[in-house]
Amino acid sequence: MRARVARGLRVAVWAVLPGEVVLVVCLVAGVRIPGAVLLGAEALLVGMLALEAYVMWPLYAARRRAGDTRREAGLAVVRAAVPVALRRLIVHEFRALHSLGLWTVRRRHRIPEGARPFSYTEPQTGIMWAFLFVSVVETVVLALVIPWPLVHAILLVVDVYGIVIILALHAAAVTRPHLVGPDGSLRLRYGALFDLRVPADAIASARVDRRFPDGGLVRVDEDGTLDLAVGSQTTVTVELTGPVEFVRPLGRRGSARVLRFHADDPRAAVAALTAPGRAAPPPSPSSPSSSSSSSLTPERTAPSSTPGPPA
Repeated sequence: MRARVARGLRVAVWAVLPGEVVLVVCLVAGVRIPGAVLLGAEALLVGMLALEAYVMWPLYAARRRAGDTRREAGLAVVRAAVPVALRRLIVHEFRALHSLGLWTVRRRHRIPEGARPFSYTEPQTGIMWAFLFVSVVETVVLALVIPWPLVHAILLVVDVYGIVIILALHAAAVTRPHLVGPDGSLRLRYGALFDLRVPADAIASARVDRRFPDGGLVRVDEDGTLDLAVGSQTTVTVELTGPVEFVRPLGRRGSARVLRFHADDPRAAVAALTAPGRAAPPPSPSSPSSSSSSSLTPERTAPSSTPGPPA
């Protein structure tokens, strides 16, 4: 029974939360809302809170009896009641808004000392500014066309928030570049939506390889190839010694053995990944040492053999 109520609560959270946010923004802005609408919204909110108490309190009490602290028990209850996708979307938006603040003061997000950043926003910059221009024009046109004050206020709030989110998404991509650590480790990012860390000893080879994959931002082939495309293109291919785990933007997990991503300067990224000073990956036990030079890229060549004595 409680499992069914928990599923119903998740649906209610998806349905009620956006409406409550719109009502609160309208009230703060001074918009007059009919009493019947407010009464219905409050009744719906009270019912959802009652469902939350019915579902969450036994879970919280059970976690406390198991020895969890209040914070650990509360987080466990939130994870059980709120959908993963909704939690991640909320976190993504807060991180994007934080990145907008960083972008305003011309700072970047957590670049360790000695790490080299590589931007990837060039293919999408024009598209983002075009979206921003269209959103501004739409906001102005709707403000002039719609005669109903309530509808006008709601659409104005939604449009202005959409403009802010467009700026925040682009700012997140600008302030969170790819990183190559001083030891040759790789950190792939796309704004606040995607973050994958690859240790240096897991990287077998890297090369410049421009491709135009189909699909969305993150796509994984059946052979374990991960495409992190920007503007429907990738420019760098990194082959790994073994599969690495990653988390998709909405919480699904996957693994990949080959990484393809976009960098505005792919040759510099490959040069940083294949620099002589970084740790070399361990040799594969299934392949002889004499064949190790076959995986080296043009930027990373095998040393020549020592010449024999003259005859």
